[in-house]
Amino acid sequence: MRICILVTGEPPAPLDNQFGDYPSMFERLIKPAAPHFRFSVANPLRGEKLPAVSDFDGLLVTGSPAGVYEEHEWIAPCAELIKRTAAAPKPQVGICFGHQLMAQAFGGKVIKSDRGWGVGVHDYRISQTAEWMSPPSNQIACAVSHQDQVIEVPMGAKILGGSDFCPMGVLEYAQGPAMSFQQHPEFMHEYGTALLRLREDRIPADRFGVGIDSYNNRTDRELMGKWIANFFMMHGN
Repeated sequence: MRICILVTGEPPAPLDNQFGDYPSMFERLIKPAAPHFRFSVANPLRGEKLPAVSDFDGLLVTGSPAGVYEEHEWIAPCAELIKRTAAAPKPQVGICFGHQLMAQAFGGKVIKSDRGWGVGVHDYRISQTAEWMSPPSNQIACAVSHQDQVIEVPMGAKILGGSDFCPMGVLEYAQGPAMSFQQHPEFMHEYGTALLRLREDRIPADRFGVGIDSYNNRTDRELMGKWIANFFMMHGN
């Protein structure tokens, strides 16, 4: 199965040299559950042409420091690719910014939340289960790093999970085989901690401290990697 990773953000220097780029993080996350997947990368941030839908079997949209409501020239073409992928119909998964862009592309609403920064490891309750959530769990703990949130879901979307801080944290869409997480399962603890320390001056001290301490806790990132692989395999042609 050919998975195209649509790059909408890159690790800040100097973390890129230490931890690699986001496509490599996603490959490390998903490969154990789907060793037969083949990955390609499309990076519109570097002026690369976006792929045709026929070029891949599934699409994965990464996180980004950008906001989906900002006027970057690459955002609208990425949203159109999401719509074309849904219409194909081919499976796609969105992570953080990808979660927000997917929701917006299908008719939802995203804002910079007055709840402020979400950082560290957050627990999301799973309120509705889906077939691809195997093995099942009623809660997932995973890294987050965001200020923006989905506040209105597209028509027909299911809210599968979230938290009091981020109620619309896991979505599945009616427009095509598509689902998304606000969390960052591709973040290893070491990367999440390093990224948070790099952003210390932007984040309230109390929230920063709790976020750093939370990386001492276990996460369900491997489980979420299995869920992502399951979703692609269940909806692939």
